[in-house]
Amino acid sequence: MEPADFEALPEEDKHRMSTMIDQLQVRDSLKMYNSLVERCFGHCVESFRRKTLDKQEETCVRRCAEKYLKHSMRVSMRFAELNQGSPTPD
Repeated sequence: MEPADFEALPEEDKHRMSTMIDQLQVRDSLKMYNSLVERCFGHCVESFRRKTLDKQEETCVRRCAEKYLKHSMRVSMRFAELNQGSPTPD
């Protein structure tokens, strides 16, 4: 949908569309967060010896999260670049 098409919609439809987009963004953010937690926790935490992470586990989780977020950001940027350059199917 082109921005001009969105502007041509009635206000009620614009509001509905905006709400739907917001919900999808929240859902996608939660999925990414859950995936990050599962991957990094599963990779870095080996036992439940105490309530807090030891230094090695904490470092591993931090590095894992940084890599995951950098990778996700790069994929998103690349997708946006590709999406801008390709014609939209009509």
